Amino acid sequence: SCDVLFYFARLGCGTLAVLEQNEAGIVLLRSFDWNDGLFDVTWSENNENMLITCSGDGSLQIWDMAKTKGPLQVYKEHTLEAYSVDWSQTRGEQLVVSGSWDQTAKLWDPTVGKSLCTFKGHEAVIYSTIWSPHIPGCFASASGDQTLRIWDVKTPGVKLVIPAHQAEVLSCDWCKYDENLLVTGAVDCSLKGWDLRNIRQPVFVLFGHTYAIRRVKFSPFHATVLASCSYDFTVRFWDFSKPNPLLETVEHHTEFTCGLDLSLHNRGQV
Repeated sequence: SCDVLFYFARLGCGTLAVLEQNEAGIVLLRSFDWNDGLFDVTWSENNENMLITCSGDGSLQIWDMAKTKGPLQVYKEHTLEAYSVDWSQTRGEQLVVSGSWDQTAKLWDPTVGKSLCTFKGHEAVIYSTIWSPHIPGCFASASGDQTLRIWDVKTPGVKLVIPAHQAEVLSCDWCKYDENLLVTGAVDCSLKGWDLRNIRQPVFVLFGHTYAIRRVKFSPFHATVLASCSYDFTVRFWDFSKPNPLLETVEHHTEFTCGLDLSLHNRGQV
């Protein structure tokens, strides 16, 4: 299985590092440089060698691991930092959504050289754009305007606006087992669960982090388990169905913990 790291060099250039885990440990397969910081990365769902990154110059880059150099293509439409990128997970469509500090989300078909649609409505920076794993053409976005929004690519306007926190919302994710359930993580140090059928109050609220929550992900194996990471240097695991939902706090990092994901192949790997 391959994993991806992205980081920022001191001079402002970014590197995409593709890693493989084998008997020898973790080894570097490929390394690609870009002339600005890289903020997010997503694997293609139909080509195991293809990835898309997004960067501080507002562009998206398509990379092919089979090539030694790249990128294959660059999309430059966002006018400020492109902070989030995600490849659709439902069958029958190959679409990419990006979110930017320019307050817009854009829809892309990787085979087309320009965006298919631009989604406007957020009143501040978009930090996270995540496709629904259940509903074709549906994605969620989290923003500095304190809202979680649900969009349908077939209609240009926002489908649902959820005033999720009284603080900037930095991350969101969809439950893999319930098409109506999402989680948000915010600068107020809380995680909140939202049922799209009743958004008046959250399904759950989880406290424990001591600084802003940067990324939250639902487990692919357990319907009520999720993981979060924070500027408090920790990674935390939760089960919102339990009376004491905090399962574990991992304190291995010595700096801001900015991203995490859970392996689809190994139940215990993050």
